[in-house]
Amino acid sequence: MKRLLFAGLVVAGLICSCKTTNKENSNEKNVQKTEYVSFGENFSSENPLSKTELLNKYQNLKAGDTLNVQFSSSVNSVCKKKGCWMKLDLGEDKESMVRFKDYGFFVPLNSEKKEVIVKGKAFVTEISVQDLQHYAKDAGKSEEEIAKITEPKYTYAFEATGVQMQQ
Repeated sequence: MKRLLFAGLVVAGLICSCKTTNKENSNEKNVQKTEYVSFGENFSSENPLSKTELLNKYQNLKAGDTLNVQFSSSVNSVCKKKGCWMKLDLGEDKESMVRFKDYGFFVPLNSEKKEVIVKGKAFVTEISVQDLQHYAKDAGKSEEEIAKITEPKYTYAFEATGVQMQQ
C-alpha cells in the first residue's frame, strides 16, 4: 500500500512539474513575441542602440556630422495632420526630431507612446523659427504657443529610411 501511495505521489509531482514547465515556456514565448509593423524600408532590427546610447553619440556630433544608426525609443509626439514626422524620447528631457527620407512614408497619427525602432541617419541641426512654428501648428499647438516661438533651436535630428512600430 505504501508503494502504491508513493508511486501516486511521484506521478502527481511529475504532472505538476510538467504543467509548470509548460506554463513557463509559454510565458517565455509571449515575452519574445513582440510584433512590429514596418513603415518605409524593411530592415533587420537586431541590436539597435538604446535612446541613452544615441544621446551620448548626439552630444559628440557637430553640425554637418552624420551617423548611420538604428535605435529604439518611444514616440513623444507625431504630426497630427499626416504623420510626416515624429519626436522620439532620448531621455534627460531631450528628443530627436525624426523625418522620413524623401517624404516617402508616414506613420499613424495615433503613434504617441508607441515603442519604435528607426533606421537612418542621425545628425545635429539648427531649426529655423518658421519651421518650428510649422511643426507646432502640425502638432496642434495653440496660436499663443506658436507665437512664443521666436528663436531657432539647435536640435538632434534623424532622417529615417525605415520605422518598425510595436503594435
